[in-house]
Amino acid sequence: MADERTNEEVRTSVRAHYASAVRQVLRLKEGSGVAAGCCSGVATASTDCCGPAACSCDGAARFYNLEMLRELPEEAVLASMGCGNPLLLAELKPGEVVLDLGSGGGIDVLLSARRVGPTGKAYGLDMTDEMLELARENARRAGVTNVEFLKGHIEEIPLPDESVDVIISNCVINLSPDKDAVLAEAYRVLRPGGRFAVADVVVLGKPLSDEVRRLLDLWAGCLSGAITDSEYRAKLAAAGFTGIEVQVLKESGPEDLPEELRCSAPAGLLGPGSRITASLVKAVKPA
Repeated sequence: MADERTNEEVRTSVRAHYASAVRQVLRLKEGSGVAAGCCSGVATASTDCCGPAACSCDGAARFYNLEMLRELPEEAVLASMGCGNPLLLAELKPGEVVLDLGSGGGIDVLLSARRVGPTGKAYGLDMTDEMLELARENARRAGVTNVEFLKGHIEEIPLPDESVDVIISNCVINLSPDKDAVLAEAYRVLRPGGRFAVADVVVLGKPLSDEVRRLLDLWAGCLSGAITDSEYRAKLAAAGFTGIEVQVLKESGPEDLPEELRCSAPAGLLGPGSRITASLVKAVKPA
């Protein structure tokens, strides 16, 4: 069990970070047309994981099909702050129930809702009021009705046992200081045979130093809470999952961090033998 004071400190920092991100998205949308005409009519956010920047075709369009993005409200795409596309792993089918942990502006929930169709349902879970308000408005604008956005923590999912077919998440589980609780809850709410398919920041090689883990700015920036691929596999297995796979999408160095995070990072940020990756993580709850 993670230290409760640390849990609350991390949550407060992450919540403030994402509330600020929503305000930035709204400024981009309400500004002087920065999003207009981007990517042939698609507004995308250039995402250093966990925060939107200026409109760029190198943002959400790196992970999602452009035709899909054109069907969504601009605010949903601008608020995309992930490090991959968990839907590539999820293999959603009509009629399934899907849950997005840390759903943000709702991009993955809206895309999932269309894949599972009117006989299925897509839930989004987030702890930040501003994100929930934005996501619900995005669902209204998109005309998607088989969605529901829930307020809560991913360590305490407010859904019954065995009520979900698929769990997805995009660069969020790394933000939790109690990943054992997250994965245990994911296992609890999944039905037998249910699938776990997330994009996340994963460390290859040696774990991050205690100095890095203590920096709240780097927690909110999706770095300090990242664990190694071997730790991820072990925690999934301890929760009961099988069929565990970790697929590296991109490897990054300290120079790839946003400038505001580089300023707060210690010298020799990663240390020898540690590499940061954006990865897809897949597992199954045994039938």
